[in-house]
Amino acid sequence: MKSFASFAFLFALLAAPAIAQDAAPATEKVWRHGVSLIGELKYPEGFAHFDYVDPAAPKGGVARLSAFGSFDTFNALSDKGEAAPTGLVYETLLTQPLDETSTSYGLLAEAFSYPDDYSSVTYRLDAAAKWHDGQPVTPEDVVWSFEKAKELNKFLQSYYANVTKAEVTGELEVTFTFNQTGNKELPMIVGEFPILPKHWWEGTDASGKPRDISASTLEPPMGSGPYQLAAFNAGSSLTFKRVEDYWGKDKPVRVGTWNFDEIRYEYFRDTDVAFEAFKADQFDYWSENRAARWATGYDFPAAQQGKVLRERYAGPMSDSGLMVGFIYNLRKPKFQNEKVREALNYGFDFEQLQKTLFYGEYGRIDSFYYRTELASSGLPAGEEQEILNAIKDQIDPEIFTTPYTNPVGGAENLRSNLSKANQLLIDAGYPLNGNTRVTPEGEPFTIEILLDGPTIEPVAENLVTNLGRLGITVTIRSADSAQFEERLNNRDFDMVYQGWGQTLSPGNEQRDFWGSLAADTPNSRNYSGIKDPAIDALIEKLVVSDDRETLIATTRALDRVLLSKHLLIPSYAAVDERVAHWDRFGRPAELPKYSVGFPTVWWWDAAKAEKIGAP
Repeated sequence: MKSFASFAFLFALLAAPAIAQDAAPATEKVWRHGVSLIGELKYPEGFAHFDYVDPAAPKGGVARLSAFGSFDTFNALSDKGEAAPTGLVYETLLTQPLDETSTSYGLLAEAFSYPDDYSSVTYRLDAAAKWHDGQPVTPEDVVWSFEKAKELNKFLQSYYANVTKAEVTGELEVTFTFNQTGNKELPMIVGEFPILPKHWWEGTDASGKPRDISASTLEPPMGSGPYQLAAFNAGSSLTFKRVEDYWGKDKPVRVGTWNFDEIRYEYFRDTDVAFEAFKADQFDYWSENRAARWATGYDFPAAQQGKVLRERYAGPMSDSGLMVGFIYNLRKPKFQNEKVREALNYGFDFEQLQKTLFYGEYGRIDSFYYRTELASSGLPAGEEQEILNAIKDQIDPEIFTTPYTNPVGGAENLRSNLSKANQLLIDAGYPLNGNTRVTPEGEPFTIEILLDGPTIEPVAENLVTNLGRLGITVTIRSADSAQFEERLNNRDFDMVYQGWGQTLSPGNEQRDFWGSLAADTPNSRNYSGIKDPAIDALIEKLVVSDDRETLIATTRALDRVLLSKHLLIPSYAAVDERVAHWDRFGRPAELPKYSVGFPTVWWWDAAKAEKIGAP
């Protein structure tokens, strides 16, 4: 998934709602403090704080985190360059709790209102909201930020395509107008982009040079959030310091959060190097992404002595779905035949990897909404079948008769799988010429797999070996972060290991994932380049679903059609989050349902830190 550091919050909360209050008549506004896209709000108006925080948590200390790749800009709106994470500095109109899914409460906005046809939304700003220079956050800041975001960011142009206008409509009010009615997620998702200070960006820097919001910059940004950027080494480290007089520290959505005086990020380009740095106490928290390391790599002294703790958390996996794997670039002629794409999946031996590399830690992904109630299974029935019947002339008829399944590998099945792959390739016009597989034009069939660093290389080698037995020459290209992003955005790949995260309320973002318009849009997340009218129709039906049942049925129908297109070789996913951390911290007795909560609701424990030694 494309990683906008400043827009990470966008990919965790995208939707289409069941609203927590009755809609208002057209002639009056009903102001809401929050909205849920699935059910009722957990927290009523006037709540004191989220249940998962300790409101008396001490302030102080340092949290040190790792990051991967690099950064060359602090501009949170433009899609130029590699943006540093500025979510601690900039804030949004709404914020998402960690114990509800697809739900938001007011942050910079104290309340919001929309009519019963969802044709617009009005946000009322919190009069206390201030920038770090003491000036108030204004509706003009919101309108300017939105207009610049759509002007400078291709993803947001697509994401907010139905928002036609943002305008100041009151002393503290800003209204967004839509060109579509019935899209229940629009009133919420326009509260997700970062609000920047117009007056600061239209001013001059320390040298007297006018600032340029369209350009990359390493000038420390000014925002309204709980932290300021205090120091950095370009591309390698960041230090954020807590704002003592932060305007929102007593807001219910902020009480008990952001307790560290400093939050630091150290950047690495290689996960093995990063893990060695973690072992050497160069940062505090490690989310383990390698099963073999989890099983065998924690025999170092600090772990043996209890200074480093290992824990598993199921919560972070329970409110999101995903699809990840080796994605074909359908823009390349060699991948335009569906039989070719289907054939190559027979060369991925997950069962062998599960036995030799994964230590039984993973499950094979078989849905674009894996791990959620949105995933299709069995054969379509009920409303889902009715939805598919409406487009039956545009989709594979096997969708109605044959459930999608991945090939089952292992030593006993590999020979049969490769035989099936061979026949599919021959049927598609890709015969063997001696020991070399050739395209219909007679050229050798070769594939380069693009990876973001070396972590997935052992997995990709499985394809190198097995597809090699089919006469296909497969090579692996492990690029550094900057080169990977450039090649991904320019669609300069045959296959790429990448994926898509999903919430429980999919909506507008699906256009960016699979929509035909996004296929030719640089920086979109339509990595495969799929263009299909049936998929487009299902996306539009999904966006305006009347109720939760229709949303689920439509998403399952979309899932089936996407699976039938064989856009990628699905890989695998963990069932829980594996975490290791140095034991210097306190945390609430009960962590939030859907998150580990570090560093958001944890705090520095001076007694523990003294016991195990200073970092």
